[in-house]
Amino acid sequence: MTGPTTPRVALVTGGNRGLGRASALALAAAGTDVVLTYRQHEDEAHAVVADVEALGRRAAALRLDTSDLAAVDAFPARLAAVLHEQRGRGTLDVLLNNAGLSLATPLGGTTADDLQTLFDVHVRGVFLLTQGLVPMLADGGRVITVSSGLARFVQPGDHAGYAAMKAAVEALTRYWAAELGGRGITVNVVAPGPVATDFSGGVVRDTAGLRDALASQTALGRVGEAEDIGAVVAAIASPAFAWVTGQRVEASGGMRL
Repeated sequence: MTGPTTPRVALVTGGNRGLGRASALALAAAGTDVVLTYRQHEDEAHAVVADVEALGRRAAALRLDTSDLAAVDAFPARLAAVLHEQRGRGTLDVLLNNAGLSLATPLGGTTADDLQTLFDVHVRGVFLLTQGLVPMLADGGRVITVSSGLARFVQPGDHAGYAAMKAAVEALTRYWAAELGGRGITVNVVAPGPVATDFSGGVVRDTAGLRDALASQTALGRVGEAEDIGAVVAAIASPAFAWVTGQRVEASGGMRL
């Protein structure tokens, strides 16, 4: 990765709120410059840029809808232009595939369009964006993708489609780790358990009964906070994780052990 005297650069998709925001700030606190993407809520994205800069790091925000094929195809050139302008180089050290959405997919009540939407964001978007950015990744870099604890444990709530997409990116992670290992690039997945963010309408954050029920299923006796996941992302991106690749790191507080 980039030398110790040169700040690294991370791209965080969906970095304007929730786990993406927390990860961007954790990476910045560890000395990494950040480019974040957002699909909407541009004001939130610029607020995160300001927060990163307050930590002494450089930052930028770029709009990107990872379900839009043309936008994903054009994005590497857009990112390279920003990196050349800000850093005088076009390489990237960390790619965090975080952008996502949630849709209920009950068996017997799920449309093809719902499945396609989940696939476009969580599988196709992740695959094609990573593919487009791999040539820009510095040797020794990091690819990290956000999965879900739901790919391991079954939780009521019509999560089958979402969980299946996350299981797919966990498989991609292992294959990519083998493909990119020769360049010293590690590829890992972070699988959060229940986290109190605005994801899925903020249901975990805002529903006290659900939050308590989920907390009771964890070894640590609480649901996660966005900062818990950000800290894990920063750890995986650090030099200390250079010998770990192709792994699923579940950050769930010991959910349903």
